[in-house]
Amino acid sequence: MQIVSWKPEYSKEFKEMNVYWLEEFFWVEPHDEDVLGDPEKYIIEPGGNIFFIKDNDKVIGCVALMKIENKIFELTKMAVKPEYRGKKIGQELMKYTLNFAREKEWNKLIIYSNRKLENAIHLYKKYGFNEIPIEKNNPYSRGDIKMELNLS
Repeated sequence: MQIVSWKPEYSKEFKEMNVYWLEEFFWVEPHDEDVLGDPEKYIIEPGGNIFFIKDNDKVIGCVALMKIENKIFELTKMAVKPEYRGKKIGQELMKYTLNFAREKEWNKLIIYSNRKLENAIHLYKKYGFNEIPIEKNNPYSRGDIKMELNLS
C-alpha cells in the first residue's frame, strides 16, 4: 500500500467515498456538498491537502487537511471503502497525516465528529486528540464533539 497526495483525477473517488460514508452514517450537508464538489477550491487552493491510500492502483481510503487559519487545520473527510475497513487503513492515514502536519510545523489540528462514531473517537484519542468545547455555529449539524491535537 502507498499514500499519495491529491491529484485532480482523484476528485471523483474522493467525493464518492465520502458521500457513501456520510449516507451510511448521517446525511450529506450543504457544507459537504461544497467541499466534495470542489475540493480544489475549498481544500487545496487555501493551502490544505488530501491524501489517498492505494492498494496497488486502487484508491481505498482518503483524508483531508483543510486550512482553518494560519498553522491550524481541520482533519476532515476521512473515509475508507467498506471492504477495507477493520484493516487499520484509518490508522495508516492518521499516522501519515500527523507526520505531514508536524513536518509543516503546524500548531494544531482539529476534528469535528459525532459521539456515535465510537471507533473514530477512539482512534482520535489514541493519537492524542482531546475534546474541547464545540461552538454553536460549527460547520456540521451532525457534529456534537470537537477535538484538537496541539502539535507545537
